[in-house]
Amino acid sequence: MAELTVEKTPIEGMLVVRLVVHGDNRGWFKENWQREKMVALGLPDFGPVQNNMSYNAEVGTTRGIHAEPWDKFVSSAQGRYFGAWVDLREGPGYGTVFTTEVDESVAVFVPRGVGNAYQTLTENVTYSYLVNDHWSPALISEYSYVNLADETIAIPWPIPLNQVQISEKDLAHPRLADARHVPPLKTLILGGKGQLGRALAVEFPGATSVDLDELDLTDPAQVEAWPWAEYHLVLNAAAWTNVDGAETPDGRAGAWKANATVPAMLARIASQHRQTLVHVSSDYVFDGTKSGWTEDDDLAPLSVYGQSKAAGDLAVSVTPRHYLLRTSWVVGDGKNFLRTMADLAARGISPSVVDDQVGRLTHTSNLAAAIAHLVRTNAPYGTYNCTDGGDEISWADIAKAVFARAGRSADDVTPVSTETYYAGKGHIAPRPARSTLDLSKLEATGYVVPVYDLGVL
Repeated sequence: MAELTVEKTPIEGMLVVRLVVHGDNRGWFKENWQREKMVALGLPDFGPVQNNMSYNAEVGTTRGIHAEPWDKFVSSAQGRYFGAWVDLREGPGYGTVFTTEVDESVAVFVPRGVGNAYQTLTENVTYSYLVNDHWSPALISEYSYVNLADETIAIPWPIPLNQVQISEKDLAHPRLADARHVPPLKTLILGGKGQLGRALAVEFPGATSVDLDELDLTDPAQVEAWPWAEYHLVLNAAAWTNVDGAETPDGRAGAWKANATVPAMLARIASQHRQTLVHVSSDYVFDGTKSGWTEDDDLAPLSVYGQSKAAGDLAVSVTPRHYLLRTSWVVGDGKNFLRTMADLAARGISPSVVDDQVGRLTHTSNLAAAIAHLVRTNAPYGTYNCTDGGDEISWADIAKAVFARAGRSADDVTPVSTETYYAGKGHIAPRPARSTLDLSKLEATGYVVPVYDLGVL
C-alpha cells in the first residue's frame, strides 16, 4: 500500500502531498487532511478555519490566477484537474512557476502570496480547499492576480485557453510585470520606546514599534481595530519594571495589568492568528534559594512584581508558538545600574551597594540577539533563560568593576546587606538572593552567549 508523503516544489514553502486512497467495490476513502501525520512529515501546522468547494461541470473550466492573504490546502474531492501556481511574493522567488495534475490522491499546500489556478481535465470536478483565515471583503485589497495567458510565466495549459471556459474577470488580470508583489507578514514590537524595544528594533529592522499608551491591549475596541492579520511575529518588550512600586496599591494594579493581563491578551491573539509570540520574563519568578535556575524549575515568586511576571509566564506558555525568555538584571541604552555607578564615580561619590544578591547582568543587545537567533533558526518553541555569560557576581562587585574602570578605587564602594541598604525606605519588595540562570538550553540551540566587560554598557 502507498504511504503518505510530502514533497517540496520549486516554490519556497509550497508542498505536494501524496495521499493514501483506500478503494474497494463500494468506492474509496481517504484522509484528506490529517494534522498529526502531515505536520510530522513537514507540512506547516497552518490552522485551517474554513473549507471551500468549487464545482466545475465541464472539461476545460479554468480559474485563476489568484493569490489571497492566507495559506491554502487544495485537493480534489472528485475528478482530475491541472493545477498551476505562481509565486507572487516579494523576493527572489517572484514569478517562479509550478504545475502538476491533481486527482483524489494528491493535495497541495499553497503558502500565502502564491497565486493559484486550475483547469479541469474531467467532467464534474469538485475542487476543495482549506484556508486559515475567514473570507472577508475587507481583505480583497490584499489579493494579487496575474493573467492566465501571461507570456513570461508560460503555463503549459493542457487545453488552449481560447477553447475553455474562463470568466471575464480572470481574463482581465494583469501581466506578471504589473501584478502586485505580496509583501511579507510584519513584525510588531510592543514597548518599542524602552531599552529592550530599541535593541529589538536593531535586530528586526522595519518592524512596527508601539507602546501600550498607543495600543492599549486592555481596551477591546483598540484590540479589535488593530490589523493583527498583517503580523506573523509579536515581540513583547513592554512591562512594568518598578519592582518596589508594585508593592503599593496603585503599583500593584499597574504591575498586574502590564505583566499579566497584557500577556494573556497577546497569548489569545497569537493563538487566534497563528503568530509567534516572544515574551520576556524575569528571575523574580523564583525565590532565590539556589543558583543555576533552569527553565523547568517551579515558580515561587516573593514579590508582587514577581507574582505578576509569573502569571504572565503561565498565560504565554499556552500559546502554541511562543518563546518565553527569562532574564535577570537587564541593562540597556538608557538609565541603568552601570551608568548610575559610572556617574557616581565621576562625581566623587562613594556609594553603598548590596553584596548579598548574586546573579548576572543581561545586556539588551544580548537579549535582542538571542531572540533574533531563536526566531530565525526556528528553534523549538518554549522557555529559554538568557543572561550575559560568566560567573555569578554581586551588585557590589559590579559597582567595584565600574569604579575601577573609571579610575576610582574599588574600595570606594562599600558592600552592605540588603536589609541594611533598604532599612527605613518604605514599600520595598523582597529580592531573590540568588538570581543566576542556567543557560545550557539556549546554548544548545547554537547561540553563543557573550561575556561583557562589567565596566561598560
